[in-house]
Amino acid sequence: MSNAVPTPPQRFIPMLIGEGFEGSGASVAHVKVLVGDRHGPVGHAFATALATPTMGHEPFLVVARPGLPVKPFTLFVATAAIATQEHATLTWGAAQAGVAGGVVDAVAAGVIAADVADVAVVVASVWVDPSAGAAHQDAVFINNRAAMAVALTQAWSGRPSVHEMMADDAGIWNPFFTP
Repeated sequence: MSNAVPTPPQRFIPMLIGEGFEGSGASVAHVKVLVGDRHGPVGHAFATALATPTMGHEPFLVVARPGLPVKPFTLFVATAAIATQEHATLTWGAAQAGVAGGVVDAVAAGVIAADVADVAVVVASVWVDPSAGAAHQDAVFINNRAAMAVALTQAWSGRPSVHEMMADDAGIWNPFFTP
């Protein structure tokens, strides 16, 4: 039996960007991701964000359960400042678990290869509506899981392409504003 430490794969992962949006109302999930090699610019952003929290936006490591972080290591950064204890519980509970599920789903589906998951990091910017309450926790979990999986799939596939964006005839709008 060898005491040698296994060498991680040496695959360079450029900075990839993805976005996922699921649900509606107070249980909506909006996730934006940066994915890249832990030794590159995304790794630098990951370390900087983790080391320099700001009030109400304290980044934390996403875990499948306490003591078992997901791979690729994923940093959860709340885009909405923690407003109440109920909002904190939804953010650190249902939304974080949903993001963890989305990462696990992406690796299980082969969106992120297992050897890449060992060297990549993800910074996830996650919206949890401060008006959401305990009654929304299941929907917050489901929507964040789906939005995270979509964001990672979009990042890895480079979608949308410029052609897709320009060919879309649905107009410019979002859930909060339609011109």
